[in-house]
Amino acid sequence: MGLSRRSEAPVKLRSAGGSSQAAAGQPRRAFALGLSRRNGIRLAWTLLALLAAAAARDGWQVVQAERLNAHIVAGTLPPEDAQSPAELRFAHAHAQAASGAGEAALNRYGALHADTPVGQAARYNGANLLMRQGIAMRAGAQPGQALALIELAKESYREVLRHDPEDWAARYNLERAQRLVADPEEVDDEPPEARRSAERAATTMRGYSPGLP
Repeated sequence: MGLSRRSEAPVKLRSAGGSSQAAAGQPRRAFALGLSRRNGIRLAWTLLALLAAAAARDGWQVVQAERLNAHIVAGTLPPEDAQSPAELRFAHAHAQAASGAGEAALNRYGALHADTPVGQAARYNGANLLMRQGIAMRAGAQPGQALALIELAKESYREVLRHDPEDWAARYNLERAQRLVADPEEVDDEPPEARRSAERAATTMRGYSPGLP
């Protein structure tokens, strides 16, 4: 089972959804930041949804949204500057995640965290990136570092749910993360025999790493 994608544009990065993560291994054309046309279209739909509420209030925002979506679909994101809208910065973060620049994408998503649709989408996508990194490390040579990444992802999913308890994609991914790394109180409440069984299962399945949805 994979991570639930919601608004991740190509990357279930909820795209602002979801593990629909961008196809990192696909050949890239000379698009700015390596956005493929297919991923660009998905991201455009995501950002269109994120901009809908604001655009309804301001006609100029509609024009800006249409221009940004056209750039995304064409794979030619304009450069950022101090006045760049959050949607453009989100698009750059998503493009970096799609191209495999996970750390840079996490930094961009982190700078966007806010109680806004784009901020929530950035928080969700960042959590998905952390989860993917944690799962990869868990199956590799650094299982200890995986715990910290998955814990960070869990906290981000919880923050999303604090703002929107009906966000079922975030809830699903949080439950998935809790199955990988149980919360401390859950571990303490387990009887000794249950803990021993869980440890045996974890040892047996150490090399198993299901993909994200």
